[in-house]
Formats: sequence, C-alpha cells, structure tokens
Amino acid sequence: MINNLQVNKYLENAIQTASPAQLLIMLCDGAMRFCKLAILAIQKQDYIEANTQIGKVQDIINEFVITLDTNAPVAEGLLKLYDYFLFRLVQANTKKEVEPIEEVIQYFVELKETWIQAAKANNATRTGTGNQA
Repeated sequence: MINNLQVNKYLENAIQTASPAQLLIMLCDGAMRFCKLAILAIQKQDYIEANTQIGKVQDIINEFVITLDTNAPVAEGLLKLYDYFLFRLVQANTKKEVEPIEEVIQYFVELKETWIQAAKANNATRTGTGNQA
C-alpha cells in the first residue's frame, strides 16, 4: 500500500514538472473536486465543512486571477468569468444552496476542456505537427 509520503512526493513532482497549461488543468480538477465536497457538506448540513471547501475553490479562482496575463486578448473576459464564479460561490455559501456550486462546476468542466484544447494546439504548433494549409 502506498503511504501518504509517497503520494505527496508524487504530487509534488507532478506539480513541479507540469507545464503552465497542465497546472491550469490540475487546478480546474481541484476546484471541481472541492465544489463536489462542498455540495456533499451542504447536503449533510455540515456548513463549516461546506465553507472550508468553498474557500478552497475561491483560493483556486484567486490563483487564476493573479496568474492571468492581463495583456492576453481573453484576459478581460476571464476576469469577468472568475468574478462571476466568486459571486456564485458566495451565494452558495451564504444561502446554503448547491445550485450555484453546480453551475460553477459546469463552467469549470468547460474551462478545463478549453485549456486541454489550447494545450494540444500549443504543443502541435511547437512541435510542428499542426495542420498546415
């Protein structure tokens, strides 16, 4: 059986060797996992745990905000999207509702898919294997 130290070393190595796109994908996965844990906590009426999990999602979103290249053409749109995520999470946390969290999860699914496609396109361009017209 793998112990926690080995798992932590594996995760640490995965993070240190990940490309920026892979890190964004990993953060999306983490945000979705914490959202699902927050939903379970709300359903169990464990509001302290729900708050903790929502806080983790908010931390990830804040990481997206501070690492965003504000010169990128999509930066303004992403900032608005991240603000909306935070707004919906605050609603979920204050009203103890799962629907806003479920909405945020769906956005993270789409965002993750976008980052995956962007990473593939970037890799294809860098390696010269992209479609050439």
